[in-house]
Amino acid sequence: MEVKGKYSGITKLSIGGLIVTLGIVYGDLGTSPLYTMKAVVFGGAKNFNDLLIYGSLSCIFWTLTLQTTIKYILVTLRADNKGEGGIFALFALIRRKSAWAAILTMIGGSALLADGVITPSITVTSSIEGLKLYNPHIPVVPIVLLIFAALFFIQQFGTNVVGTSFGPIMVIWFLMLGITGLSQLVHHPGILAAINPVYAVRFLSGYPGGFILLGAVFLCTTGAEALYSDLGHCGKANIRISWIFVKTMLLLNYFGQGAWLILNGNSSEHFNPFFGIMPGWFLLPGVMVSTAAAIIASQALITGSFTLLSEAVSLNFWPKIRILYPTQVKGQVYLPFVNWFLWIMCSLVVLGFQNSSNMEAAYGLAITITMIMTTLLLSYYLFQKRANLYYPLLVLTVYLTIEGGFLVANLHKFRYGGWFTLLLASIYFLVMLGWYFGRKIKNRHITFVKLDSYLPLIRDLSTDRSVPKTATNLVYVIKANHKDQVESKVIYSIFQKQPKRAETYWLLHVDRVDDPGRFEYEVKQIIPGILIRLDFHIGFKVEPKINLYFREALEDLVASGEIDLKSSFESLRKHDYPGDFKFIFIERIMIRDYKLSKWENFILALNSISRSISISEIKAFQLDQTNTVVEQVPVIIDQPVAQRIKRI
Repeated sequence: MEVKGKYSGITKLSIGGLIVTLGIVYGDLGTSPLYTMKAVVFGGAKNFNDLLIYGSLSCIFWTLTLQTTIKYILVTLRADNKGEGGIFALFALIRRKSAWAAILTMIGGSALLADGVITPSITVTSSIEGLKLYNPHIPVVPIVLLIFAALFFIQQFGTNVVGTSFGPIMVIWFLMLGITGLSQLVHHPGILAAINPVYAVRFLSGYPGGFILLGAVFLCTTGAEALYSDLGHCGKANIRISWIFVKTMLLLNYFGQGAWLILNGNSSEHFNPFFGIMPGWFLLPGVMVSTAAAIIASQALITGSFTLLSEAVSLNFWPKIRILYPTQVKGQVYLPFVNWFLWIMCSLVVLGFQNSSNMEAAYGLAITITMIMTTLLLSYYLFQKRANLYYPLLVLTVYLTIEGGFLVANLHKFRYGGWFTLLLASIYFLVMLGWYFGRKIKNRHITFVKLDSYLPLIRDLSTDRSVPKTATNLVYVIKANHKDQVESKVIYSIFQKQPKRAETYWLLHVDRVDDPGRFEYEVKQIIPGILIRLDFHIGFKVEPKINLYFREALEDLVASGEIDLKSSFESLRKHDYPGDFKFIFIERIMIRDYKLSKWENFILALNSISRSISISEIKAFQLDQTNTVVEQVPVIIDQPVAQRIKRI
């Protein structure tokens, strides 16, 4: 199912699609000129000289070329899952989903979510700091906090109205980048010689601390992961074509800042070259456009976090949390818990770091880890897909070398604040680890039985009037993938816990599939009219409104004459009243006195903690809570008994 909305057709190449892509995809990457050159030149450089400027610009050029253009634009965008991208979509593409692939996905997703906290903080703070050129005493922190309060408050109403202006504003932003950069470039065109990779090599090998400064250079490509994550929103063609324009404007701005730094020399010290290249009369409009672009970048990160975690929930990497759909725009979701958590964390980052220079020192470490995880998963996917192993091996070798170098350089940031994003990433990771593998441990101990041996019992119970009727239609949500099986706990609930008589027993199986947009069901009449199984095949991008989909399936079955939904009570049936339904949801409880390994006990402890932020599956599947009964059954683990107790 695809929700038809304002942006549902932008995956095809068009002028409108290109403009919207600029607003959705390039917020983070497009605002990097605000702080990258400042971080390189004034964030730890030993000597201000030509090698610093030419060398760092050469590194920026080749980083954008090798990392962003080749890895993401040309290679990674090909690994799409029915048009969807991102690290979780990449995991869904992998045919043999090993435990290691799952762990790599958790690490990458956790690091991406953690860096999403500091990205809005650094972009908005950097833009507001431009006002200090007018008044050095302007209160930057309170202004940023007010912007965040407004930004996170409006998320609950949906951002489709505001979003329509994102693309045109980003067009203005990128044109401003290119024009202001070109205005300085004409005064010193020789700076273009920095394209020569020899300058990058000399910078890394000959400049004091040049390799460590790679951590600052890396800031120019921190938003590259968003190119892949937003693939489903904008489409491969729109991203690739718009990147030509974006990269051109970015490079013009970076080289313009380099030319300005060469021409102004040491007098430019501690003056952000991004604002330095603007003429005085344009400074205030420039700050205003920068602030608008920073807010758009923040919105893109917030929306990206919502999308990322909703996919993680669907793929069972994250506890089930409340997911709302505030608008009819395709793919737009709102996660209240995540929204308010991000607001608190972003505000704490601004209060703790105070200025963008301190944030620059902490920024980039976690996102480097995400890029490495994407490289490993992408190579694994390519190994599975291709008969020729040289191509995946080349991708793995080249990008592990590049990103490994960036990681080593960024480790220098750990004591300056990088610990904060790693700590946050570790918390995200532990929640995912406990939830994903805790579910695996519990599922390992589910026992299934063949339905065939119980069919006569079900048929007899359905007509046994000595047993009080529980409901006309009794519905069980099951996990058995095979159509001739059911969990033993369902049989226990029907026959042993308390015999439950019904006219019709329904077995509902929800299959969350790797195909993101799949939206269909199938029916099997195991005992016609008495025992019916419905399998819902739902993609991980589709909202799981199981109660609604079940009702639609019932309407189809009634229309085809396969079932009769009229009440079984004669007084009601004569007035065409529909039959009553009762849902039974069985919750499995893992009793901790079984002998499990230390690792399994650790995972189950994490799983218990993760459950504290999870909503029930009844709410997650949007079942009718007023008509659903929850039964708890223990997970039974067969254990050898060393010695039987004796009677005395």
